[in-house]
Amino acid sequence: MLWAAVTGRSVAGQVFVLQVVIVLLLVVSAVVAQVLQVRHDSDTEARNRSLAVAQTFANAPGTAAALRSPDPTAILQPKAEAARKATGVDFIVVMNTRGIRYTHPNPDRIGKKFVGTIGPAVAGGTVVEKVNGTLGPLVQSVVPVKDAQGTVVGLVSAGITTAHVGGAADQQLPLLLAAAAAALALATAGTALVSRRLLRQTHGLGPYEMTRMYEHHDAVLHAVREGVLIVGRDGRLLLANDEAQRLLDLPRNAERRHVLELGLDDDTARLLASGRVATDEVHLVKDRLLAINQRPTELHGGPAGSVTTLRDSTELRAVSGRAEVARERLNMLYDAGVGIGTSLDVTRTAGELAELAVPRFADFATVDLFEPVLNGEEPRPGSNLRRVACVGIREDSPLYPVDHRIRFVATSPQAHSLTTGQSAVEPRLRDAPGWRAQEPERTDKVVEYGIHSLITVPLRAGSLVLGVANFWRSEKPQPFDSEELALAEELVARAAVSIDNARRYTREHSMAVTLQRSLLPRTLPEQGALEIAYRYLPAQSGVGGDWFDVLPLSGARVALVVGDVVGHGLHAAATMGRLRTAVHNFSALDLPPDELLGLLDELVGRIDQDENPDEGAAVTGATCLYAVYDPVSRRCTMARAGHPPPALVCPDGRVEFPEMPAGPPLGLGGLPFETVDLELAEGSRLVLYTDGLVEDRERDIDVGLDLLGDALRRAPDSSPETTCRTVLERMPGRPSDDVALIVARTRVLGPDQVAEWEVPSDPAAVSEVRSAVTRALDAWGLDELAFTTELILSELVTNAIRYGRPPIGVRLLRDRTLICEVSDRSTTSPHLRYAASTDEGGRGLFLVAQVADRWGTRYTPNGKIIWAEQPLP
Repeated sequence: MLWAAVTGRSVAGQVFVLQVVIVLLLVVSAVVAQVLQVRHDSDTEARNRSLAVAQTFANAPGTAAALRSPDPTAILQPKAEAARKATGVDFIVVMNTRGIRYTHPNPDRIGKKFVGTIGPAVAGGTVVEKVNGTLGPLVQSVVPVKDAQGTVVGLVSAGITTAHVGGAADQQLPLLLAAAAAALALATAGTALVSRRLLRQTHGLGPYEMTRMYEHHDAVLHAVREGVLIVGRDGRLLLANDEAQRLLDLPRNAERRHVLELGLDDDTARLLASGRVATDEVHLVKDRLLAINQRPTELHGGPAGSVTTLRDSTELRAVSGRAEVARERLNMLYDAGVGIGTSLDVTRTAGELAELAVPRFADFATVDLFEPVLNGEEPRPGSNLRRVACVGIREDSPLYPVDHRIRFVATSPQAHSLTTGQSAVEPRLRDAPGWRAQEPERTDKVVEYGIHSLITVPLRAGSLVLGVANFWRSEKPQPFDSEELALAEELVARAAVSIDNARRYTREHSMAVTLQRSLLPRTLPEQGALEIAYRYLPAQSGVGGDWFDVLPLSGARVALVVGDVVGHGLHAAATMGRLRTAVHNFSALDLPPDELLGLLDELVGRIDQDENPDEGAAVTGATCLYAVYDPVSRRCTMARAGHPPPALVCPDGRVEFPEMPAGPPLGLGGLPFETVDLELAEGSRLVLYTDGLVEDRERDIDVGLDLLGDALRRAPDSSPETTCRTVLERMPGRPSDDVALIVARTRVLGPDQVAEWEVPSDPAAVSEVRSAVTRALDAWGLDELAFTTELILSELVTNAIRYGRPPIGVRLLRDRTLICEVSDRSTTSPHLRYAASTDEGGRGLFLVAQVADRWGTRYTPNGKIIWAEQPLP
């Protein structure tokens, strides 16, 4: 069947014969070209090799000298033969300038005249020629041999037969012919396969049958329901099927006319005339939406021009429009789940709801919440609402602004939603008397502004109604419908959960803040050793465990303490209160800072042991710095437990961070704490702080210390209050952790406020002490306190002489109170007791306690001090 098809008059047969002839011509041409190329390459190779060998031998060392020797043949013949065999040429002949040979492969030809052209070589040139010699067709080259002065003293000729160069190519000629035959066979087979495929596709049809088939296809083309246009290179319409005629409403004589003259709209006409690629471009033609696809025809080897298809997508566009609306609403719900409730702030969450709705769903959105909700409490029906969010496409709307208190009238849709918990739609606000009764003057402005439709949705969290969300429409002329109401309810339902979570967090945060505030000092105690200012800044979120204290001690001394419990929340605040109370109690014992921190470390360890680790209530870490300042000696003794070091601002403005051992954080146990003594000049400022001031997630503590030092240097001679303000203004951003800051400026009790005596260990010396004290009180203008002071000193000095160890000292301090101190080297502590009627002693401390406001004992490295305070008159 294939042979009959290809030998007949079918299109496939004609194509087969034509392709076989073309392939045969190509194969023959390739063989001839290959043979010619091989011969050309052989000649070229022979020329290059002979010339190279001749030049190399002529320029070889000793060749010119050998030509001037008495017997050149004896010298040059061996060399020429060795070079000939090494290079593969047929001969190397050395001759004199007259052409007489000195060397030759056949020795019998030596002394005979060279056959070839030597004139140009004698003149200093080079000769390359093709000759027929005794060896057959060959290529020989003649080059001159020059001495050191450039004189031609002889000639060298090298020759090679072309048969030796082209022999390999001649051997390949049968292989080339075999390859050509194979190529011809493969091409014939391939052509047969192509013809067979063409035969299958054309069903063996001839030209007449193909013409008839085209006519049938043309009939089908005009019957399809998709418009087809073919436009030529010059923009003229070549073909338009019936559907294209109908969709574009073309005139009857449209073919052969330019598309710009067919009365189409400008966009469609320009598209057809441009011939550019278009994919599903939608054009409005009359009352139809046409999807147009256009491709240039020359891209696939066709004639220049373009083919365009038209599809009526009016109904499909309507369906896809509804699908697009549904997709947009799903996207809004997804964005609501992601974008609403990003923070635990009631106002911010309400604002996120309003920002999401505008302008995708409404032109304006407002959120009103009951005022108790803003404070974390449950809503109370009947209370006022406060507008917490108002977002719109413009900012000049007459709606209630943010922070405005609102009480909706009973006929308004908002009141209906708050009372029943059901949503409400007002499609036409102009015709809604219940809404317009809210505030007629304002509602008239709203209607005149262009707002015409409203959806009101209650913010429900379980059984609680937290407030109401309102969506307003002005730009889009269509009113809200039931489908949009369902979408609004879904959006508000998601936001209500987040707002209720924020409300609960606000309540718990307020409780924690209240607890924390109650545990921190509300006022500073009265004391005269330090001028103090402080600041406490809570963290952005959560409640921390930072605390500080100012504790007056005996002897006009003052203790400063600042600490930090790691973590946030109620547990951190409660732990902070326990530690602060412990510091109060331990400081009453007048312990040195290192001993006090040691007791505090044991307490934290016991707290960790008592807590249940499964409940996550263990103290994960606490730091503390404890400092005691003595205004008489101007010495400050400090110890710290893992806390940042204090800063010291000298009176001349220098800022220092004193070197002191860091110590382990509280609760680790087993390691002692160390103290540091500093002597502070009067007017120095001691700055204590927690790590929230200098450390942040975005900066290292070293950077924070540099910023703190720079801030303190900018306030060289400021009061503690001004220093606090300057430091907080200079530190960047709001802290992410709590910040406690204390600035204390030192004062000094001068010599005119201190009186000291050393008392011999003799009871008779008591009277002398009383006399000296009386004189000192008279000098201070405190005569009214002379009797009680003499009584106190008499009892204390007598006890020291009787029970203590010398030396015994007495010191009076005139500060806010009059302080009497008696010191000795004994560590025995006196005890207050009730003496029996038969006891001879035991009433001294009882009398001291009755006449003094406060009294006590503190231990020193050298013994103890018993002190008593009296208020100044």
